[in-house]
Amino acid sequence: MTIKECYAMADADFDDVLKRLGSEAMVKRFAVKFLNDTSFEDLKEGIRLQDGEKAFRAAHTLKGVCLNLGFSGLGKVSAELTEKLRGRDITGSEELLQKVEEKYIILVDALRQVE
Repeated sequence: MTIKECYAMADADFDDVLKRLGSEAMVKRFAVKFLNDTSFEDLKEGIRLQDGEKAFRAAHTLKGVCLNLGFSGLGKVSAELTEKLRGRDITGSEELLQKVEEKYIILVDALRQVE
């Protein structure tokens, strides 16, 4: 699978990130590094432990990484969850976490096909 096909599969904005990074090779280089990012696991752990600070920081980091890499689908739901957690209260965040997880799984599966 090409990196452009990966972006299409993952509801991501390839053209935007291509403009910023300059080449498909650079997009691929940085996008595949996302597989090593621990923000999503940190987010799940923060919510599991009822640690609002950890959950917020992880959601915020995940949102930022997604915005930088053009992962707009995951970025949008991560931004929604970040705002929900801004007050460090995790109450009622389960539904948004589920949406984040769904987008995350699609993206990671697509990225693994690029490697």
